[in-house]
Amino acid sequence: MAKHIQFTTTGGPEVLQYLDFTPAAPAAHEVQVENKAIGINYIDTYIRSGLYLPPQFPSGLGTEAAGIVTKVGSSVNTIKVGDRVVYAQSALGAYSEVHNVAAEKIALLPQEISFEQAAASFLKGLTVHYLLRQTYEVKPGEVFLFHAAAGGVGLIACQWAKALGAKLIGSVGSDEKAELAKAAGAWATINYRTENIAERVAELTHGEKVSVVYDSVGKSTWLDSLNSLKPRGLLVSFGNASGPVTGVDLAILNQKGGLYVTRPSLNTYVTNRQELESASHELFSLITRGAINVDVAKAQQFPLRDARRAHEILESRQTTGSSLLIP
Repeated sequence: MAKHIQFTTTGGPEVLQYLDFTPAAPAAHEVQVENKAIGINYIDTYIRSGLYLPPQFPSGLGTEAAGIVTKVGSSVNTIKVGDRVVYAQSALGAYSEVHNVAAEKIALLPQEISFEQAAASFLKGLTVHYLLRQTYEVKPGEVFLFHAAAGGVGLIACQWAKALGAKLIGSVGSDEKAELAKAAGAWATINYRTENIAERVAELTHGEKVSVVYDSVGKSTWLDSLNSLKPRGLLVSFGNASGPVTGVDLAILNQKGGLYVTRPSLNTYVTNRQELESASHELFSLITRGAINVDVAKAQQFPLRDARRAHEILESRQTTGSSLLIP
């Protein structure tokens, strides 16, 4: 027997249940991982709430964790029992003491990186990789806007931008979060509660605005993002923390300068093991040489049984950086 988080209907954090279950043996192409640290990501709240529906009920939750391989399927020859691993694109169910994961979703974890660091950074780091390195390749010296810069993805983006020599303008919700983003490497910050985002971007860029905006907030920042772009600029929408953008008249893109919009996801950039290894190698290299720091405060490490409380705190926007569940 083992413990996991399950839900049988969509809704608020109260739908999450902490239950016993009997882990199944891994299938031929899977490995079984004893999770040591589990990543909490904002997309988990979308699935729990019903914005993104799970494939069936009852459902597990979570797709990211780090731990030790305890069983290996009959067709797996690249991973062995005892390996330290991390994964970020598993089937739902990572909020668990034990989880079966397709071997192609598994990355071997260097000894220099702890389970907590790995679970706090893998999905978020791979996200930053596809955003800054693939969806739009940010160049040294380039100025760009990144919303929610003090969140889990945002703080990694601040550090990655600094490592690239780029100038990240980070939007945040408080002066305290602005200081965190600056400490992580943001070139400038905008407190959206006290400043107009688009006006401040224009001021910081001497009226030029930016070629790319990365927006995980959604509904409340949609117009600010468009208004911060140069003609023919690109809005990269990769989340809906304030709600989804709906009812868009595409003519607005023409009116604001022939703008482009894309809605990518990690699954469109990491589609096989080779792509996973390439992206994770770049992430791990930055972590091991200290360019990216992903240590998680004890206040944001929750026992697995407290997943409900962890979601409540995450959705209240009280957190900065990453949060973890610890089995």
